[in-house]
Amino acid sequence: MEPDSSEDDDTGPQARVRALPLRSTVALDGDGSCIAEARRLAAMFLTRARVEYGLPVSARAMDLTQLVVSELVTNARKYAPGPVLMDLRIVGALVEVEVWDSDPVLPVARAADARRVGQHGLEIVRAVARGFEARREPVGKRITARIALTDGPDAGVTGGGPHRT
Repeated sequence: MEPDSSEDDDTGPQARVRALPLRSTVALDGDGSCIAEARRLAAMFLTRARVEYGLPVSARAMDLTQLVVSELVTNARKYAPGPVLMDLRIVGALVEVEVWDSDPVLPVARAADARRVGQHGLEIVRAVARGFEARREPVGKRITARIALTDGPDAGVTGGGPHRT
């Protein structure tokens, strides 16, 4: 008699992600095309999470992730010389966007000013992300933003989540 494995058969989307962490890391060369490339890679990553792993990824999550990637990579390209590293991973019900650059200076959100032209990227990221963290590394810094994959009431996409700087 074979053991009943029905209780142990956890083949849902989250189980597949636990079995094989869904992660993508890329080095971007820092030229003008790297921002569009980063957005494209983020969209491909979330499409893969939805298609291959069956994870729920809302259109809003897709848009917000590309927006956050664009803002973080733009800032890295603008303020730091050299390459930019981008790491995307699924952590529970969130997509984590991590961007490393060579400049050790941590970003500072400026006071809101509707008359200011530009330099709203960090404000935007913090407003749409469920979590935000900026930390120095032995070389440079690493910025992490977390975005909910779905739009449900527990998603926390509205910027009310924890923010660390």
